[in-house]
Amino acid sequence: MLLTLEQEATRQHLPMPSPERLDKIIDSMDRMDIVIQEREDALRLLQTGQEKERPGEWRHNFLGRTFWYEFREWPIPWHLNTKHKRKRFFYLPFVARYKRLMLEKYLRKEARRKSLERKKEKLLQKKFPHLATQSQS
Repeated sequence: MLLTLEQEATRQHLPMPSPERLDKIIDSMDRMDIVIQEREDALRLLQTGQEKERPGEWRHNFLGRTFWYEFREWPIPWHLNTKHKRKRFFYLPFVARYKRLMLEKYLRKEARRKSLERKKEKLLQKKFPHLATQSQS
């Protein structure tokens, strides 16, 4: 109803009456989604003992990257399933060097990001010293 009202107001080139109602409805719907999700999680935990919707585990692909593998039902047992046998949930020894390089690259990027954040904070504290003293107290 409110979206129709908003659309009609834009069509007539008029301001929408009390547009803050849309924000309030979005907030209340988000809160309702959170409550429903919490109830579903609690029910699943009671019924199956699983916290997540679909159980799984962390696995490695053939490149050494870690990913979340969700278990699913197969019509054929895994030891008879040729498609499952072709999947490799391990990485070869020569990949370990590249995996270490990927980790170093990630850590370097994170350190650079944190350093940039600290520089921005110092610049803002230098630019607005009266705000810096209020936040520290």
